Amino acid sequence: MKKVLFILLSLTFILSAPVFAADPELVVYSARKEHLVKEVFETYEKETGVKIKYITGKAAVLLQKILSEGSSTPADILLTVDAGNLWHAAQKGVLAPVESQILANNIPSHYRDPENRWFGLSIRARTLVYNTDRVTPDELNSYADLADKTWKNRLLLRTSKKVYNQSLVAMLMAESGKDQTLDTIKGWVANLAAPPFSSDTKVLEAIAAGQGDVGVVNTYYYGRLMKKNPDLPLGIFWADQKTGGVHVNVSGAGIVTHSKNKARAAAFLEWLTTPDVQKIFADANMEYPVNKGVVPHAMVKGWGDFKESTLNLAQAGRLQADAIRLMDMAGYK
Repeated sequence: MKKVLFILLSLTFILSAPVFAADPELVVYSARKEHLVKEVFETYEKETGVKIKYITGKAAVLLQKILSEGSSTPADILLTVDAGNLWHAAQKGVLAPVESQILANNIPSHYRDPENRWFGLSIRARTLVYNTDRVTPDELNSYADLADKTWKNRLLLRTSKKVYNQSLVAMLMAESGKDQTLDTIKGWVANLAAPPFSSDTKVLEAIAAGQGDVGVVNTYYYGRLMKKNPDLPLGIFWADQKTGGVHVNVSGAGIVTHSKNKARAAAFLEWLTTPDVQKIFADANMEYPVNKGVVPHAMVKGWGDFKESTLNLAQAGRLQADAIRLMDMAGYK
């Protein structure tokens, strides 16, 4: 009887004991490398007390991880690069729509999914870079102009296997149509001074070394290299200023469909678009803030103003498969 009484008293104590909630946290799967996000995550933790747990990896690997985890995924936010990757994640049902006036106010519409499943957080332009010892800016014009015979054996490109070039070609198709874009890519291939490179940095280094005269790269690769070696004979040129504007893309994020912390995740996304945080987020990778009220890094601002394409970046994903087929047809490896 005493034993039964002891058990009952113990159960009463357990049931009446106060329940302490676990510390609030968010789990982020990030295709953006750790050194580019760590400061932002640490700042959020200090300001809000919300712990950010994160893993980094390749975009495709993280997407597959979320899909395989299904409703059991611990992920609250998918943070990745390139609108093509964001669109693909949304199409797979991985990202949930978010209604937020703050996000709508801080992010121009062409940097956002039309269905509000993903949001751009920083901008990069994919534009022309040239050897300043061998080319003058008045010789340059547009992406299509690089198909002209003037650039025979002078053009250098990154491989077509990279999503950045797939998105570029998809956006060219959205703007100019399949036939014209196919002619442009065929011209690029005919003008190559060397087989396509594995990275934008290798393209830039080859141009600086005189292996070619002009290429197409993301602006932040140019910024990184010039910051390290400002004496390189490289210049940046904004493509398509007389027509639709230079092609831009984003790094961005969305809330995972099976997140258990959607309200908290939405608050985090909103915080990422605020001016002070935008400055940290964009400057870390020599990118442009998506919030137009924020001034870019001094070096980035020094590259000058440019007209950008305002086509919605969802096109980069919607036309990605067509772009890959078109590049294959053109012989672009």
